[in-house]
Amino acid sequence: MQGAAMKTLLVLLSLCAAAHADDCPDYIKHSPGGDYNNAEDRQGLAAVENYHFTPDVERLIRGVSGLVGADIGYTLEHFPNHSRALAAISRLALREKNSKPRGAHYTVECYFARALRFRPDDANVRSLYGGYLLALGQTDGALEQLQQAAQLEPDNPTSHYNLGLLYLKKKDFDSARASARKAYNLGFPLPGLRNKLTAAGEWRE
Repeated sequence: MQGAAMKTLLVLLSLCAAAHADDCPDYIKHSPGGDYNNAEDRQGLAAVENYHFTPDVERLIRGVSGLVGADIGYTLEHFPNHSRALAAISRLALREKNSKPRGAHYTVECYFARALRFRPDDANVRSLYGGYLLALGQTDGALEQLQQAAQLEPDNPTSHYNLGLLYLKKKDFDSARASARKAYNLGFPLPGLRNKLTAAGEWRE
């Protein structure tokens, strides 16, 4: 009986895993499409953006082929690490208070997961994902993504600035100050993080 029960359990686990994979399948490269940061792949970008990721779609005003979420989703199904489309789908989800915006095939978390499985070294995607998780109040997940973004692009002042803001939110003032120094030494122009640290009595010149 124990052997039969174990076999049944394994079958159920396999079915659950398969169902999860179907919910968020890996991106399979096709044309037009591919890596948003690759010059060769971007040759097909206009064919997607001109008909699905127009300025109105990016600003969440109106869709081209239907719902805004459908057009953004179409863009991400061709270029999974399209940073502006990921930012747009994140804003749409937050506006609708729905992780799977109307018209989209997948949840926002899935779009980010597909992008990172396709290009795990894309710091911009990780930074955007961190920002989305932070907006949801998921500070630990946001911290993980922003830390990896800063490690992948140590010379990107924006990554260090955003990481500093998150450390500040967690009241880790030493880490927030260190990230702020890196951001400002790299030329980040906005004084907000420094001002917040100063207001908290935690800024050191």
